Amino acid sequence: MNRFNYVAKEPETGQIIKGAIQAENEHAAGKLLVERGLIPQAIRDAGLNSWFASITNRVTAKDKILFTRQFATLINAGVPLDQSLRTVSEQTISKPMRAIIEDVHVAVEGGTPIADAMAGHPRVFSNVYVALIRSGEMSGTLDLAMQRLANQLEKDAEVLSKIRGALMYPVIVLIVIALVMGFMLFTIVPQVEGLYTDLGQPLPQLTAIMLRVANFMMNYWWVIVLVVIAMFGGGVQFFRTKRGIKFRDTFYLNIPAFKELFLRLYWGRFCRTTQILLNTGVPLVEALRISTDAVANVTIEYSLNEAIMLVEGGKPLSDSLKMQPYVMPIVPQMAAIGEQSGKMDELLGKAAQILESELDEKVRTISTLIEPVLMVVLAIAAGGMIAAILFPIYQLVGGI
Repeated sequence: MNRFNYVAKEPETGQIIKGAIQAENEHAAGKLLVERGLIPQAIRDAGLNSWFASITNRVTAKDKILFTRQFATLINAGVPLDQSLRTVSEQTISKPMRAIIEDVHVAVEGGTPIADAMAGHPRVFSNVYVALIRSGEMSGTLDLAMQRLANQLEKDAEVLSKIRGALMYPVIVLIVIALVMGFMLFTIVPQVEGLYTDLGQPLPQLTAIMLRVANFMMNYWWVIVLVVIAMFGGGVQFFRTKRGIKFRDTFYLNIPAFKELFLRLYWGRFCRTTQILLNTGVPLVEALRISTDAVANVTIEYSLNEAIMLVEGGKPLSDSLKMQPYVMPIVPQMAAIGEQSGKMDELLGKAAQILESELDEKVRTISTLIEPVLMVVLAIAAGGMIAAILFPIYQLVGGI
C-alpha cells in the first residue's frame, strides 16, 4: 500500500479538503475518494515508501498512545465520533499521525465504520487495535476499548523502554572501549615500532601482530568498509525473508542470558492481549488468533497456531498449550483454572501480571550482571594493550 496526499471537494458544500489516503496507486486512491463522496482535485504520491521519508514520517508509539488516550477521553465525555476525530487531529503535533487521523476522519464522515477506516493504515493500527475498536463499536463500548488499548500500548512501551535501557549501557561502554583501542592501535603502537627500529631490536610477537592489524586497517580501510556494508545489507535482506525472520526469532528464544526475558515478554503480551479481547466480547478462538499476531515472534506464533487448531478440534486451551514448545508453564496453568471457573479473561490477566512482574525482575538482574561482565571485557582489552605497548618498553629499558 502506498500513501497519497490529496485535495478534494465536497459536492454539497464545495468545501476543499486536504488529507492523505492509502491505496495501491493514484487511480485506486481517486476511486476511494469518489466512494467517500468526494470529488478529487489533485492526488500525488506522498513519498512515504522512500527510506528517508519512512524515517522522517514515522508514527511513533508515543504518537499512537497520545491519540488513543485523547480519543478515549473525548468519546467517554459524550463528544460525537466525527467531532472527536476532528478535535484530536487539531491537537496532534505529529504531522504523520495528524495526516492519518484526518484520513480516518474523512472516511468516517463518509459512512465508513471507524474500525474499517483504521484498517486502511496497518502500519499504525495493528490487527489487535482494529479488532478491539470493531468490538467496542459493535457493543457500544468504544470508549472502554480505547482506554484498554491506551493502557496496553503504554505497558508495551514501558517494557520495551526498560529492555532498551538495559541494553544501552553495554553498547555505549563497548563503543568507548573500541574507540580507545583504536586510538592506541593507530597512534601509540606505531611509536613503539619506531623506537624498536631506532635501536635495531626485533618487535615482540604481540606488538608485531597488533602493528600488522593497524597497518592493514589503515591501508585497506576501504575493503573493511565495503565488507561491513555488504554484511549489513545482506543481513538486512536476510532478516526480511521468512527464513531469516524465523532464524532471528528462534535465536531470541535460545540466548542463554536473555531467553527467559524474551519468553516472559512474548507470553505476557499474548495473555494481556487475549484478556482485553475476551473482555470486549470477542470469541475465544478469534481472540487467540488476533493475540497471536500481537506476539511478534514467528516461533511463538507457530506454537500458538498449533494450539488454536487443537482448540478448534474441541481440546481445552490449557491442554493444547502444554503440548507446544517455548510455552511458559504459568500460561496453561492459569488457562486451566480459567476453564474450570469460567473466568478465562481474569486468569489470563493474572498470568500477564505475573509475567510482567517477572520480566521487570529479569531486566533488573541482567542490568546488574552486565556491569561485572563489561569490567572483565574492559580488563582483558586494557591488559592486551598494556602487554603490547608497555612490556616492550620495559624490555628495552631492562636491556639498556
